[in-house]
Amino acid sequence: MSSSHPRHRLDDLLQNPVRFSVVAALDRAGTLSFREVRDALEVTDSALSKQASALEAAGYVTVGKAHVGRTPRTSLTLTRAGRLAWQAHLAALREIAGPVSSS
Repeated sequence: MSSSHPRHRLDDLLQNPVRFSVVAALDRAGTLSFREVRDALEVTDSALSKQASALEAAGYVTVGKAHVGRTPRTSLTLTRAGRLAWQAHLAALREIAGPVSSS
């Protein structure tokens, strides 16, 4: 059996809706604060932290830590590897979906 179906090229890490949404947001913005991503995705701090850690472990995002005065600030940045994985994942999804039909 051949594995030429585009579903075989989907990135398992990006199949999770929260991770998919994080990478989509970062693809548009490059870098966002943890708070911006959390609020845009409507998830808890804990849920975002868990998924950001998985993306960081895969090398798809970098997590930056800084302080503004005494307030800690965390940022998420899409890496080159993350952008390439995102583009390949979207290409596979588009191939699966096929051409958009007009009604």
